[in-house]
Amino acid sequence: MADDIMTVDEVADYLRINKKTAYRLAADSKLPGFKVGGTWRFRRVDIEDWIEREASPKKENKK
Repeated sequence: MADDIMTVDEVADYLRINKKTAYRLAADSKLPGFKVGGTWRFRRVDIEDWIEREASPKKENKK
């Protein structure tokens, strides 16, 4: 179960983004995470779901 929770460093490595970008995305509620004692944590399943949503083509309103 411990492998299911990632730190900012781990999620940044996983997504291949800068650690500061991971912090900013989490703080802006664009990356699913939660704070434990002021430190960001991320559930791997939430990150994987987020990737799928972000990778999916966006539906446009057609009239």
